[in-house]
Amino acid sequence: MEVRTTGLILFLVLMMLQRGEGQLSENFYSKTCPQVESIVRNLVKQKFSQTFVTVPATLRLFFHDCFVEGCDASVIISSPNGDAEKDAPDNLSLAGDGFDTVIKAKQAVEAKCPGKVSCADILAIAARDVIVLAGGPSFNVELGRRDGLVSKASRVAGNLPGPTFNLTQLNTIFAKNNLSQTDMIALSGAHTVGFSHCSRFSNRLYSFSPSSPVDPSLDSTYAQQLMQECPQNVDPRIAVNMDPVTPRKFDNVYFKNLVAKKGLFTSDEVLFTNPASKPTVVRFSKKKNVFNEAFITAMIKLGRVGVKTGKAGEIRLDCTAFNS
Repeated sequence: MEVRTTGLILFLVLMMLQRGEGQLSENFYSKTCPQVESIVRNLVKQKFSQTFVTVPATLRLFFHDCFVEGCDASVIISSPNGDAEKDAPDNLSLAGDGFDTVIKAKQAVEAKCPGKVSCADILAIAARDVIVLAGGPSFNVELGRRDGLVSKASRVAGNLPGPTFNLTQLNTIFAKNNLSQTDMIALSGAHTVGFSHCSRFSNRLYSFSPSSPVDPSLDSTYAQQLMQECPQNVDPRIAVNMDPVTPRKFDNVYFKNLVAKKGLFTSDEVLFTNPASKPTVVRFSKKKNVFNEAFITAMIKLGRVGVKTGKAGEIRLDCTAFNS
């Protein structure tokens, strides 16, 4: 019995190490850089005081990073040839303020703890910090990720959810990253502080179907409001808030909006219109604390996706470039 128990323990440890979770811990830098979280927090606060865009930009950067190659800061790499992960079509809309937040935080950390803290961990800490600054819940961040050695635009396509995805497509792409339907719905709640360019949803206003140019699942008053903000042939740089009610507050109003038929993307509204996901949306819309708890759980799980630990990857000295 003892041999079988020992074998089972070894098997579980190996499984955890393969997934990376075994080497992530909240106090990973307690000896090598104990002040890392306060350094990052101060920089994020400074950036936040300059522009609120810091919040959605940093959150989205974290999400896009983790879904391609895992949470390894591969999305921050710059390539002189324009072929890095950030150069992929799906990533061209990532706001510069997110990159700037992480790059500057890394520089501040390097000044105190040179060569100790990964860009991947700094991005994970910053993502938590912007949520808190926008009024959302705080939580402890697991640390110990190392920075990836691969960043290719060609590896992005098919790994990020699209604005026209249905529930099956959403669940499939999240499940690939060990995230459940509840995790997916909770993470979608980050759209409460997001913004989008008009081209990402204009089909719902002008060309939804031959019989109905406007998506019938969209509240008619909201549709008119969006048409005013996004007229046909609008400047492609124009963006609108994804939460028309409290766009600068991290709350559960995103879910209240879905119930009111005011989800911006098809992939937002489908969470309410599909009976398989509707109960969760309704629950989150009524109970902010339930949403907050689910969001924290999902963020911690997201932060474990494809992490490099131990001797894998590297600790980049400059977040935008691999160490030479």
